[in-house]
Amino acid sequence: MKNYYKKRYALSEQGAKNLTKATIYCFLTYCINLGPMMILMGLINQLVLGNVSSTLQYIVMAILTLIFMYILLSEEYVSLYNSTYKESANLRKGIAENLAQLPLAYFSKHDLSDLSQTIMSDVERVEHSMSHSIPKVVAMWLFFPLMGLIMLIGNWKLGLAAIIPTLLSFMINPLAKQKEVSEYSRYFNVLRDNSELFQETIELQQEISSFNQSEKVKKTLYEKMEESERIHLKVEVLPMLAVGISSSLSYISLAVVLAVGIQLLIHNEISLLYLIGYLIGAIKVKELFDVSREGMTEMSYIEPAIVRIKEIKNAALQEGKDTDLSSYDIEFKNVSFAYNEDAKVLKGVSFVAKQGEVTALVGISGSGKTSVLRLISRLYDYDTGSILIDGKDIKNISTESLFKNVSIVFQDVILFNSSIKDNIRIGKKDASDEENIRLGRESATDEEVKEAAVLANCTDFIEKLPDGFNTLIGENGAELSGGERQRISIARAFLKDAPVLILDEISATLDVDNEKKI
Repeated sequence: MKNYYKKRYALSEQGAKNLTKATIYCFLTYCINLGPMMILMGLINQLVLGNVSSTLQYIVMAILTLIFMYILLSEEYVSLYNSTYKESANLRKGIAENLAQLPLAYFSKHDLSDLSQTIMSDVERVEHSMSHSIPKVVAMWLFFPLMGLIMLIGNWKLGLAAIIPTLLSFMINPLAKQKEVSEYSRYFNVLRDNSELFQETIELQQEISSFNQSEKVKKTLYEKMEESERIHLKVEVLPMLAVGISSSLSYISLAVVLAVGIQLLIHNEISLLYLIGYLIGAIKVKELFDVSREGMTEMSYIEPAIVRIKEIKNAALQEGKDTDLSSYDIEFKNVSFAYNEDAKVLKGVSFVAKQGEVTALVGISGSGKTSVLRLISRLYDYDTGSILIDGKDIKNISTESLFKNVSIVFQDVILFNSSIKDNIRIGKKDASDEENIRLGRESATDEEVKEAAVLANCTDFIEKLPDGFNTLIGENGAELSGGERQRISIARAFLKDAPVLILDEISATLDVDNEKKI
């Protein structure tokens, strides 16, 4: 069962173990709930049919049942909620760790809104299902055969009368499951498209003032929203109909047991106590199936979320060992690379960039210069050939060891909504003492940050800002010009002071004077 949970729901070893434990306690709770039913049967036998038994016997049975119920319900609660919520945290951490080790190629081929949806919403849905549905449903699958066997042994006619309608009611959900999952996946995709269209509309409203164009975009947006609501309605109606039909069949089971039981009672094949017992048993099974039915609906509802979680957890990671580099010659040997299989970007590239020298790549736009730099920094992995640093293939070097020795300034600058000082300091970021010792680095001082800013010729515009280095620059440096943003990025690379410095057309947004000074 543990391996099933681990594989089926992409859980950790401990999470699968805890979910198995929760399932066992749910099963035992279902079993102990038969205790009150047995006591009730005894009381009916004494009060209605006049078969007198010892009062002490009922008291002892009631006390033992209460004790066992208290113990099992307490353990069930802890295993259902505390343990599964811990697994929810572990699941998010695991996804984040996987994402940190994935190459940039993965993110270029996947929508970032999908990834954030997986971390925030999908895990939350799986968490709720783990604590409210999965253990209870699986425990029901284990309990029902036991309950059915007991009822068939007691009287096979009454047993079948209780079991067959209940099974039919339970089979409705699996029949509707495939269609429901398909519709929910479609609904999710439409919501994502709508979200992107909302963002485009907002940006369009900020950039243009054309009334006719604005009205056209609004009309498209409204049509998309109406389409998503139609799909949403189908998604909600399908499980509603399945649950409604299933509930109706479960009620029929009580009528069937009563009808069959009366016929057997008339022909003296069973006693009144038997009939009452099977009615109580059928009611009990119906209650458990009602709970499990809702759980089955939720389990089908989380199916697309599990698929997305598995996709991230099973994605191929960038592997490699922690390696100390002593030389920094970079050698390309017959390297080929493609972002997509049908379009080669690099084919048979070979060259050597010597340590202590400046190596320039010159070519027309689209010739693959940026792709070469991405391969050196291992933001992407090459397809064939080899790239060596210090005579070692970079595919065998861990990304952490490689990134420690590489500074990168790309054309597209990424800044954060914090101060200029904090944005530059990222080049030599704060870290725990243990990590600093292991990597041999220290957090940058304010003096080091300012020195890097001088080297990148940033001080001329920083000094004019109201709070200087402490000025907040907005999301992705919205308060700065393109050239100012580029210079902060360069200062960040200077601050890191790595042996390998990669510059990708950094002067594209700089004026001639700043380009010469830097």
